[in-house]
Amino acid sequence: MKKFFRVIHLYLSLAAGLVIAVVCFTGAVLVFEKELQEIFNHDRYYVTPAGQRLPLEQLVQKVKQEVPAGKVAGVKVYADPARTVEVALMMPEKEGRDKGAEKAGTAKEIKKEEQDKKGAGGPAGAEAKKGGGGGGRPSHTAFVNPYTGQVQELYTYRETFFYTMFALHRWLLGGQDSIGKLIVGVSTVIFLFILITGIILWWPKTQNVLAQRLKVKFGGGWKRLNHDFHIVLGFYSAIFLFVFAFTGLAWSFKWFNDGIYIVTNSDMKPAEPPVSLYQAGKSLVTYDAVLSAATQTIKSTDFYNISAPKDSAGIFSVTVHQPGRQEAATDNYYFDQYSGQLIGALKFNDKNLGQRVRSTFKPVHTGSIFGLPSKIIALITCVMGVTFPVTGVILWLNRLKKNRHKKKKKARAFPA
Repeated sequence: MKKFFRVIHLYLSLAAGLVIAVVCFTGAVLVFEKELQEIFNHDRYYVTPAGQRLPLEQLVQKVKQEVPAGKVAGVKVYADPARTVEVALMMPEKEGRDKGAEKAGTAKEIKKEEQDKKGAGGPAGAEAKKGGGGGGRPSHTAFVNPYTGQVQELYTYRETFFYTMFALHRWLLGGQDSIGKLIVGVSTVIFLFILITGIILWWPKTQNVLAQRLKVKFGGGWKRLNHDFHIVLGFYSAIFLFVFAFTGLAWSFKWFNDGIYIVTNSDMKPAEPPVSLYQAGKSLVTYDAVLSAATQTIKSTDFYNISAPKDSAGIFSVTVHQPGRQEAATDNYYFDQYSGQLIGALKFNDKNLGQRVRSTFKPVHTGSIFGLPSKIIALITCVMGVTFPVTGVILWLNRLKKNRHKKKKKARAFPA
């Protein structure tokens, strides 16, 4: 029976090994994306607090002066006084670049990624929704010093190294509807079977064999070391790799994503936000008024992510995240655009079971669900995932060489 599973394990690995290695490598790079961005671009995210903070409206005006072509879609204010204020911008499309981008599905990709970053320190206005946020898909973020009004940097995720890693991880640099996405999805399904057959092959018959398969024998030769790296480390990482691969299917296949709501007997569509009571001739309330109302309502949060109304009936949507929660467990508060009054809320705990379960997939998949400890586990696991196709191929080649040697030895012992 194990011979059958060994054949299945081998040929599935040969079929999908390269893609699995690429996905694990890019996954390892992306685990600490947020932290690495802040380290290598410190001035983008942090300033030295000095004096009183300027009004948000003044910061928005500064951004409009610096980037007159941009339309402000939202503002994100952090509780940390040393953080910059993020102003989300919708930029006019450039015909030459964006025609090619849309052909590859880039507009969809950016929108989806920005939505995934919602509540996780992503750009302001990223959670724009029907009836609520900015009326488009913010593509740029202006990072502004809240004490001087200086625009520290105009940033777009699409032009970063991490976006390249993200696109490689999810679509093999293709697009939202490309063959690359399908290849990654199918390879991920194959990977699940590889992990299952790997555990079956690992399962020991005796306690002595069990002891050998629970520790790496560093004193052996390179073949033994390669064997132990594949077998022993494969066992320890299998459950984590299975979880990461399983959750990743939610982005590869619509049927899998829909299945989450079917299994939980939940409605996929989120509740509609309220609308503002239209008042002809009355101006919108300011970002400062909305922030003031939000701070009176929400006392503990890491940030206030304020999305502008998209039309005359729209509302200001304020997304907040309580410290200690997983990154996707955000609450939304809705404010009338004419009076600035709170007119509704959708808290994370009030969402249906399917929506709550689905929101955990990204933090579980990226390893951020339990903060730094789970991120370290995710990084180590992904790095090991890169090595398994290599050590596995070496094991296979060594076994082929050994079998050929046995056949030659047998032929010499029993000549025709």
